[in-house]
Amino acid sequence: MHARLDSAARQPRGELPTLVSVSERLTGAHDPSAIAVASRQADEPWFCLEQPDREASALAALGCAYELKAAGSRRFAELDLLWRELSSRARDDGYEGPAGAGLAAVGGFAFAQDGGRSPAWNGFTAASMIVPEVSFVRAGEQTWITVNVAVLKGDDPQVQRDRVTARLEQLREQPLPLLDPAPTGTFQVHSALPPAHYEEAVARAVERIRSGEVEKVVLAREVQVEAPTDHDAAAVFDVLRGGFPSSYIYAVGRGDATFIGATPELLVRRQGQRASTVALAGSIRRSADPAVDDHLGETLLHSEKNRHENAIVAQRIAKALNSYALWVTVAPEPVVIRVANIQHLAAPIRAQLKSPVGALELAGALHPTPAVGGEPNDVAQRLIPALEGMDRGWYAGAVGWTDASGDGEFCVALRCALLRGRQAACFAGCGVVGDSDPAEELAETETKLQALLPVLSG
Repeated sequence: MHARLDSAARQPRGELPTLVSVSERLTGAHDPSAIAVASRQADEPWFCLEQPDREASALAALGCAYELKAAGSRRFAELDLLWRELSSRARDDGYEGPAGAGLAAVGGFAFAQDGGRSPAWNGFTAASMIVPEVSFVRAGEQTWITVNVAVLKGDDPQVQRDRVTARLEQLREQPLPLLDPAPTGTFQVHSALPPAHYEEAVARAVERIRSGEVEKVVLAREVQVEAPTDHDAAAVFDVLRGGFPSSYIYAVGRGDATFIGATPELLVRRQGQRASTVALAGSIRRSADPAVDDHLGETLLHSEKNRHENAIVAQRIAKALNSYALWVTVAPEPVVIRVANIQHLAAPIRAQLKSPVGALELAGALHPTPAVGGEPNDVAQRLIPALEGMDRGWYAGAVGWTDASGDGEFCVALRCALLRGRQAACFAGCGVVGDSDPAEELAETETKLQALLPVLSG
């Protein structure tokens, strides 16, 4: 690190910094998210992404060496170009660890190109990827640490070295805090807009679909929880990763707020010349009775309405990937996947890329899929804010990471909440098609909200 800082300080530069990055494997067993939470300084950005059932994979990051931001219709492409330039001139050790180890940027994107403008989403811009000061990646029983420094013209290498040393000395690991099982005080839970508003929105969408204006549109609603004390994002995160081990468990902290959730949906994973994703659309509740649960799954699998909804998503994803790929394969039949409180129809999709297009560009090509937007997309994008009456912010956007080679992974930010002090805003949505029933769609949002509402409301 010291040698690279000295070298970077001597290089001529323009406005962009030179990124210096060094990685090492740690000895012993570690919990990256626990390190991030215990070591976080006041109001500094933090990031955690885990999928416990996939070899205990986890990525956690702290601080901000450099932030990449953009807004508008080209926000994915703009960040992709900026990241390519930054990472191509970086002085890193070319570390060959597991996915996410080494120089990487973490963050996310709002659902809409101008999303996150409302005061509630302060700190969560339309597109924000951060090169952290320090990150940790776990794969199986092994953990890696990466330290990043952004060197600008005129920076003193010694000052940078001292800053790195101080940052490393501040790192510590403690178990994530437990959620208070018996909180004192009263929780207030209410819909941001009356439930009848959501049913009316669904009915209006069905009218538009039957008139031929649009084939499918996804509509969401917000439920707010006011707690007697501040919500503990770290404790909530620990409950989610224990309760939803097959899902992507994520937490993105900006300032005094945390965007947190447990989503079953992968937007895209890029590994070299391979890209993979899944068409996830069509849902039904679960039952504690195994026989009833199996019956519900069979009902979902043979539901014409839900299969049609899933096919719309699969076809659009395959079409978007075709322009980048030598071939794209979609599973001939969807399968039922089960998470703690809900079952979904899922159709895995794989592609062999023509060229090394990066994860950011692929994410931009796929977002938003009809699973969270609609079909046709341009019509759905106009209808959604008019019918919902809210700023989705990062709900149904993309959360994930990308590395210097362009590999990366982004999930769709569902089953989520925005926590800020005592306030929490939970979000859930459903795909509306021609034969959707407003009352049934409202009931489905209630099922999806059960991922977080019981955790947040005592």
